[in-house]
Amino acid sequence: MNCIETRTLDFYYGDFHALKNISMDIPEKAVTAFIGPSGCGKSTYLRLFNRMNDLIMNTKMTGTIHVDGENIYAKNVLVDELRKKVGMVFQKPNPFPKTIFENVAYGLRVNGVTDKSFIEECVEESLKGAALWEEVKDKLKKSAFELSGGQQQRLCIARCLAIKPSVILMDEPASALDPISTSKIEELIHQLKKDYTIVIVTHNMQQAARVSDRTAFFYLGELIEYDHTKTIFLNPSVEATQNYITGRFG
Repeated sequence: MNCIETRTLDFYYGDFHALKNISMDIPEKAVTAFIGPSGCGKSTYLRLFNRMNDLIMNTKMTGTIHVDGENIYAKNVLVDELRKKVGMVFQKPNPFPKTIFENVAYGLRVNGVTDKSFIEECVEESLKGAALWEEVKDKLKKSAFELSGGQQQRLCIARCLAIKPSVILMDEPASALDPISTSKIEELIHQLKKDYTIVIVTHNMQQAARVSDRTAFFYLGELIEYDHTKTIFLNPSVEATQNYITGRFG
């Protein structure tokens, strides 16, 4: 089953043609990685899946994106509802200036949940889901800023899990982290794909090779090649993909 389907998508920042004629199917409960040099459009494309680019002035999109069969750019779509379904984890950990507990509970409270025991259960479940519970269960009332960078990123993932999304978008989630924290995030991605569709933008090709089931290579706003990760890395069908992966450009 496909979770995200894009057809003949073009996207512009003002006059700049950032994405050109992208058609792509992203399967559910798998990890899909976007790779390519800086400025090739991969983060722009990722942010279209939960309409983050709506916040940028003077942008235009043509074509369609369906998530779980729904056209997410249709006039009747409630963007807040879409963002509950399609969660986002950013490049730098961005915990709120609140306790560890309140960071995870935030989305529930904003959505009107008041049942104390339900919130407590959900916070515990989300922290377990983000492989952080054992490290923080005795300091839930402490500030999120007391956690290390890697723990803060897992807290942001827990915050995302708490609102029960079906898709998790990750924009270079480990680029600001040390190697040990990075491997914890990668292990976590492996665990999460059993229950979630994950789309990850990464500059780190070894990371794409390690964590993803499928890889898409973007260059100058075009989708050059998209296939099973093994095929992309061991037997790409386009010379530009081969050149990028072997470090000849980019």
